[in-house]
Amino acid sequence: MSGIGGSEFVLLCLIGLLVLGPERLPRVASQIGSWLGQARRMTRVMKRQLEEELDVEKNIGIDPKELLTPREDDTFSPLHAEEHDKKETSA
Repeated sequence: MSGIGGSEFVLLCLIGLLVLGPERLPRVASQIGSWLGQARRMTRVMKRQLEEELDVEKNIGIDPKELLTPREDDTFSPLHAEEHDKKETSA
């Protein structure tokens, strides 16, 4: 339970009961619970979307290494310039 021990939880409940009173404490606890549930759902959705977007090979059918390989007509790629320099120095 997120690093809170049993005695600490009881102490927090007692403080909440003293501050909020017996009428408002259940309503506030329910609202906090719904916020936490909403945050967990949003976290799961964002994690799933990120995993889908990062899985390029599966979704698009392209090998990610293929995206890093410069093409012959690519004159602006730093990788292309490195390959071209290597060809000139070896020739």
